[in-house]
Amino acid sequence: MIDTILFDLDGTLLTMSQDAFLKAYFSELKKVFVKLKMDADESIKAVWAGTHAMVKDGGNGFNAQRFWTVFAECLSLSEEKRQTAEAACDSFYQNEFDAVKSVIVPNGVSKRIVRAMASKGYTAVLATNPLFPACAVATRLRWIGLELSDFSHITHYSNSKYCKPHPGYYRDIFETIGKEPGQCLMIGNHPVEDMSVGALGAETFLVTDCLENESGTDITAFRHGTLAELERYLNSL
Repeated sequence: MIDTILFDLDGTLLTMSQDAFLKAYFSELKKVFVKLKMDADESIKAVWAGTHAMVKDGGNGFNAQRFWTVFAECLSLSEEKRQTAEAACDSFYQNEFDAVKSVIVPNGVSKRIVRAMASKGYTAVLATNPLFPACAVATRLRWIGLELSDFSHITHYSNSKYCKPHPGYYRDIFETIGKEPGQCLMIGNHPVEDMSVGALGAETFLVTDCLENESGTDITAFRHGTLAELERYLNSL
C-alpha cells in the first residue's frame, strides 16, 4: 500500500524549461566568480566538471565533497580559496539566485498537491537530483510557496552519495525514511532519471508538462499525465 510520495522538483513541481533555467542560472552565477576575481568562464567549466563528478562517481563520499574537490582541482585553488568560493555560492543561493525565478511558470497545483497529500497522512519526500546545497533547494521551493518543512526528507548534495538515475540514490532514500519501495510513489518528469525507481518496486507517475526525454524513451510504459491529471490521480488514492 502506498503511503509515501516522492516528488522531483525541477520540471515537476517547478514548471520550467531546463534550457531557460540553466541560461539564467549560469548568467547569475558568473557574477559570483567575477566578485571573487576568478575567471568566470573557467569557473563555470569547473562547475560543470564538478557536476559531472557527482553524477558519474557515485558512492565515494557525499556529492558535495566530490563537487568541490573537482572544482578546486580544475582551477588550482588553495583550500582557503575553495572555502571562500563555497561560502560565496551558498550566499548566492540564498540571495541573488532569486533572480532566476523569472523563468519559472507560476502554477498553483504543486503547492496544493504536496500539502493535500500531507494532510491525508502521506509521507512527502523531495527527491530532487542532489546537485545543489540545501539552501538552493529551499530557495527553489519558495518560488512555489513551499518550505523544507513541507517534506519529511529532502535530498541535497551534502546528504547524498549518488545522483539519479543510480539505484543507490533511491535505495538510500528508502533506508533513510524507513520505507520499502512498494510503499512509495515517485513523481517526476524524466523517464530515465525518475521512472528508473520502478525497477526497484516503487510506483511511478511521469509528469508531462515539462517532459525531459532526450533519449526518446517510450513513455506509454509509464502512468503519465499533466500536473492537473496528477492531482486527480492523487485525489483518487
